Amino acid sequence: MRENLIIKNAAQLVTCSGFKAKQGKEMSNLHVIENGALVIENGTIRSVGKTNDILKGFNDKDYKISKFNVIDAAGKAVLPGFVDSHTHFVFGGYRAEEFSWRLRGDSYMDILERGGGILSTVKATRAAKKETLIKTGIKRLNSMLSFGVTTVEGKSGYGLDLKTEIKQLEVMKELNRRHPIDVVSTFLGAHALPEEYKGRADAFIDDIIDNMLPVVIDGNLAEFCDVFCEKNVFSVEQSRRLLLKAKENGLKIKIHADEIERLGGAELAAEIGAVSADHLLQASDKGINSIAKAGVVATLLPGTAFCLKEPYAKGRYMIDNNCAVALASDLNPGSCFSESIPLIFALATLYMNIDTEEAITALTINGAAALGRADIIGSLDIGKYGDVIILKYPSYQFIPYHVGISTVEKVIKRGRLVFDGLLSKF
Repeated sequence: MRENLIIKNAAQLVTCSGFKAKQGKEMSNLHVIENGALVIENGTIRSVGKTNDILKGFNDKDYKISKFNVIDAAGKAVLPGFVDSHTHFVFGGYRAEEFSWRLRGDSYMDILERGGGILSTVKATRAAKKETLIKTGIKRLNSMLSFGVTTVEGKSGYGLDLKTEIKQLEVMKELNRRHPIDVVSTFLGAHALPEEYKGRADAFIDDIIDNMLPVVIDGNLAEFCDVFCEKNVFSVEQSRRLLLKAKENGLKIKIHADEIERLGGAELAAEIGAVSADHLLQASDKGINSIAKAGVVATLLPGTAFCLKEPYAKGRYMIDNNCAVALASDLNPGSCFSESIPLIFALATLYMNIDTEEAITALTINGAAALGRADIIGSLDIGKYGDVIILKYPSYQFIPYHVGISTVEKVIKRGRLVFDGLLSKF
């Protein structure tokens, strides 16, 4: 399908209009156009508005409608593609037995301390061949695409050594080349303390700074650097040292903050100018207010709290206190083996007291902002990429209402139809 496309007669054209993160009350404004249309030319949005107004422009000889593919979205809602701004989707092996352990009461940290958790996946990922990781990565991306995801962030962090961290990042670079979904890569070398550095966390941070970061930067393998700032993992000071060095060398920064213990990760994110602070289940009110003032996106991962049977992050409080909140899946083999966007909507709206409109903002323009890309994706604005989803239903309100089921019928990436649920054989 050509990259010149007209979508017309949309029952709702949900533009989510904006070029930066929306904070607080702004998150409720979706800028909906009834009977809407948009024009995508050479993969980029050229016009947005009412169908009658948009189609009038095609009387011009330079823009004959015959040069465009046309999708009639009558009775359908049209939205920007979803942005899943926090995942660990490239990994080897699985940890199904750990889910059973947690059901019987074992904690995440207990499992990690006895060599399970992240360290179990590290062993499997170190042993996995690159082509195997590519094949499984494509399968996971295909599933994400069916849920309406058009841009995804992927983290390394299942190597904890130079060879495997680079392997993960190279796999993501190749997947970005092969697959319609845009893959944004994050270097998470400080995801856990490897067995060979047990009791020597400072030395491991030195190894990352001296030996891993230069290779990542020289190879242009990542846009972001992240760290698991957590009790018994990496301290605030160790996290600060690594992230500032990464920022000094041109990487944007993220932080796994205050997930299990209230350590001050949110305050650190505000202090050093992180693009996003993620998890935040245990973040203090002071930390939440500090990231709101600093313009740090609060990326919340309700699927992880759900799977770990932990209290959810205070999404309602964050929005009411002017935070820019994003939502993401946290797809990973341990604490949340799910890429389900419908699940994220259900948990956010039913259990975090986030309104449907706010949840949509959190998975579109604010997800884009959490990846530093709010200027090119995340909304249906002129000049942005033509990343669009068409629902099976006439209103965006069906997304959480059809609980746990995908409402996405079609996905368009830069003007090209890349998923069509109507083409099923049955």
